[in-house]
Amino acid sequence: MVDTETFVPDAVAEIDEEIDDANAVIALSGGVDSSVAAALAYEAIGDRLTPVYVDTGLMRKGETDQIRETFDYMESLRVVDAKDRFLDALEGTTDPEAKREIIGEQFIREFEREAKDADADYLVQGTIYPDRIESEGGIKSHHNVGGLPEVVDFEGIVEPVRDLYKDEVREVARHLGLDELVAERMPFPGPGLAVRIIGEITEEKLEVAREANHVVEEELEEYEPWQALAAVIGKATGVKGDNRVHGWVVSVRSVESRDGMTARAQEIDWETLQRIQSRITGSHENVARVVYDVTHKPPATIEYE
Repeated sequence: MVDTETFVPDAVAEIDEEIDDANAVIALSGGVDSSVAAALAYEAIGDRLTPVYVDTGLMRKGETDQIRETFDYMESLRVVDAKDRFLDALEGTTDPEAKREIIGEQFIREFEREAKDADADYLVQGTIYPDRIESEGGIKSHHNVGGLPEVVDFEGIVEPVRDLYKDEVREVARHLGLDELVAERMPFPGPGLAVRIIGEITEEKLEVAREANHVVEEELEEYEPWQALAAVIGKATGVKGDNRVHGWVVSVRSVESRDGMTARAQEIDWETLQRIQSRITGSHENVARVVYDVTHKPPATIEYE
């Protein structure tokens, strides 16, 4: 476990040394990793740090409004509406790795654009150790590691929590006194709902995935999962009213874990599962059925792509 008493001052000193007298932008998602990275970087360079939140259109329900509320104390916070640019770039793409690479490159281009406005030479991001291990090991390319483009217009990319596991990042968040909503927040992938939609990303799939994830997070909160999610995995036959439909299949997943490297599917009671399926199938006319994923990691990964 990380020794927060020594880690925090060491990380602040390292950031200060690496960035020196320059300006930097921080890729802020609202999750614990980027929030801790932002807090450390702010302590190191103060007002020379510009927090940037990019609304990709792939975010959770109400995410952007929550970001504005949670980080309203950061006067320099920039909220970038990039939905159209991300969805246009992803149009027609079905391969999981290709999607991650497109998202990784688009993120970088958004931050480069904001960095020019802020006269910033450095990008700070909340990459953690499992991100690097999975990308380097070929399990999947994280948008902020293996998904980065070859040419990046920054003097350097600073990753203050790159050697920490998720539970260690949470320890640092508590030590820094970050809001509990941030410190204990369930992990959400950088590529967002893109990795919870099998195949091409469309507005309709996004609508289904966004509402289904909202339902799952609400209904499973009492189970205190490491991560709970819903994914749109394909189509199947169903019946709505007296009509046959060929609608979306939504898979629900809830796992327990310590660091995300391995995970066990949670046992959820039948009544809760039935309530979830009823809410999800009732949320959209083209949702035909809901299934529950009982696969551990390994052999599965936590996310679907």
